[in-house]
Amino acid sequence: MSASQPLLTTIEADEPTEVPSGPLSATQPKAARPAVVLTPTTTNRNASSQMANTEGDAESGIGAIFRQSSHPLALFFLYFFRIAAVVVYILSEWFTSNYVLTAVMVVVLLAMDFWNCRNVSGRTLVGLRFWNQVDEDGESYWVFESRDPSRPANPVDSKMFWVALYVFPALWIALLIVGFIKLKLRYIPIVILALVFHFTNVIGFTYADRDAKQKWANGVAGGAWNLGLGGIGGQLLTGAVKKGVGRVFGP
Repeated sequence: MSASQPLLTTIEADEPTEVPSGPLSATQPKAARPAVVLTPTTTNRNASSQMANTEGDAESGIGAIFRQSSHPLALFFLYFFRIAAVVVYILSEWFTSNYVLTAVMVVVLLAMDFWNCRNVSGRTLVGLRFWNQVDEDGESYWVFESRDPSRPANPVDSKMFWVALYVFPALWIALLIVGFIKLKLRYIPIVILALVFHFTNVIGFTYADRDAKQKWANGVAGGAWNLGLGGIGGQLLTGAVKKGVGRVFGP
């Protein structure tokens, strides 16, 4: 009997160590916890990030452009009015034969696009603005406004603005040619009005951009002089900058 008592004592001492008292017992090895809990979570996060990157790379350029834009709302309305005018002009005959209704809708969209491009999109996306002003003597002249060169525009916004500025006039020229070929002479005045609106913006913003670059060149030349590059070196630098800009952007 005395020999069996130590055996019973050993069994009673081993039973609590074999059966854990909670979900994560202190007697469990620490290495088992990350293997059960953390490893699946880390794998899922890596997989989701890889899927997001893959979807972003495979996604169409429109979504990426609006995500990278600093002013997506202004960029949206720049293209919305222009595309809407073209779509209404092309598809109007499929839905109505009323020429007056079609003309009014297209002209309204063109006028809204002209105002938005000159006053909102140009100023917001590329930092340029222009308008015609009449002085006290009755003479009219163009005024160009540009952003400070130290705050450059977003490259995506700038690229999409200039694409819209030059592509849509070319599209309306193609529609003008199609109108002459199909003898749709009553639609020709609408196309001509669209070209007047678009080319006004093209000429205005082109000259505003050239004026801004000339101001930047003059500022660089003046800054070089103020930094102590006077004498012959300063004159050579000033002349080279002004001459180079004059050759590229005209007189």
